[in-house]
Amino acid sequence: MHTILSKKILTERTWHMRVAAPLVARKCCAGQFIMLRIHESGERIPLTIADWDRAAGFIDIYFQEIGATTELLATLEPGDTILDVVGPLGNPSHVEKIDGTFVMVGGGFGIAAGYPVARAFKEAGNRVVAVLGAKTRKLLICEEMLKSVCDEVYVATNDGSYGTQGLVSDVLQGLLDEGEDIRLVYPVGPPIMMKIISQMTLPHKIKTIVSLNSIMVDGTGMCGSCRVTVAGKTRFVCSEGIDFDGHEVNWDEMMSRQKMYGRQEAVALSHHHEHGACWGGAR
Repeated sequence: MHTILSKKILTERTWHMRVAAPLVARKCCAGQFIMLRIHESGERIPLTIADWDRAAGFIDIYFQEIGATTELLATLEPGDTILDVVGPLGNPSHVEKIDGTFVMVGGGFGIAAGYPVARAFKEAGNRVVAVLGAKTRKLLICEEMLKSVCDEVYVATNDGSYGTQGLVSDVLQGLLDEGEDIRLVYPVGPPIMMKIISQMTLPHKIKTIVSLNSIMVDGTGMCGSCRVTVAGKTRFVCSEGIDFDGHEVNWDEMMSRQKMYGRQEAVALSHHHEHGACWGGAR
């Protein structure tokens, strides 16, 4: 059992939760994730480890209410327990000193997943820039966290309520036009955003590493539900990623596979709303 230590709502349906998980906190690194199961009859869902404290033995997770399990998770309070928190899973992000600027491009609640990677690149001695995107200012998360570890933080909102009106790709293009010496881009967020950023950087020959959010059932490479095609080869996101070369990902296939449990997810969410219990097939 893992005790919830604190809980905070960030936007209407996005939450930050701190969970006691000393064994995970002891070993985790930037770019890794956990598989979480609330109770014995619940499904397992993947969540990125956004922060941790090895000495205190806790990890921080961010999640958005988009399905039965995340809606149920949002009803839990500090002092409540989560049955399973398995991790750290996946391979840590490859962090190194680069000759130029590292740019983390974060969209929606994916911004939280980009934070530990940006911090790790800053700790490695790099110039780090963050480009954050949200539909509107009230949906923006983790801006102050990123400011604490980045040299520059730029924000784009679809409606222009904060920062630049437009998309994160517009801001990134502006940095390129201004001559920013970008050597590595790390997009994390909605797949369509990561696809667009990868397409933008390809003609500039800028290395682009994406953090993929494929559907996962077990998170250890056993089920194959998270598979993607990278450079023409089948790869398992959970055990071989979660970071991959964005220029080599078959994005259309990946986005199509994201919908493969749509019917089951809808059924599970309906069941949760009717009976107040979570059961398979939804996040």
